[in-house]
Amino acid sequence: MILYSFRRCPWAMRARLALRYADCPVEIREVSLKAKPAELLALSPKGTVPVLSTGDLILEESLEIMRWALARHDPQDWQLVADPQAAQAADALIERNDREFKAQVNLYKYAERYPQHSREEYRAQAETWLAELDERLAQQAFLFADHPSLADAALLPLLRQFAGVEPQWFAQAPYPHLRAWLHGWLESPLFKAIMVQ
Repeated sequence: MILYSFRRCPWAMRARLALRYADCPVEIREVSLKAKPAELLALSPKGTVPVLSTGDLILEESLEIMRWALARHDPQDWQLVADPQAAQAADALIERNDREFKAQVNLYKYAERYPQHSREEYRAQAETWLAELDERLAQQAFLFADHPSLADAALLPLLRQFAGVEPQWFAQAPYPHLRAWLHGWLESPLFKAIMVQ
């Protein structure tokens, strides 16, 4: 199995997280986004990462790859099989993250490209989301249970990206539970393993 990846891409990051967690033996091929290899484009003409080739199957979306990996092996119930209602709520949260928060992260991170508003204004627009997650994490250590779920792993890379835009601001922002959650993930053996080049 081969995963075409780019180390800092949030979508590739979460695919690597799920594959590593599920103990899937996969060869990671780091891709230069400026010089995409022909074999990647042959598998997936859109040329974005991640792309997983299993031999029988080509998966081109990070969530597809995550779900495929968890279907093979899910020792901590990241899929929340034990709580179908929570699993449904987790899916809705991931969808909002991927649609709404992703757009906010782009505006905030690349504010100079979008001069309609200041970086501070773009940050403020995203704070509703941060506050919602912080409130959720005030109740328990992870977003939907006392253990990680698919939602935690799926949201992690974009939240990491957001926190990295203005690290000093984030370190003092009024979201202590979200900050602790993010720190816990970034310091975890699982996350550190998937960031090794």
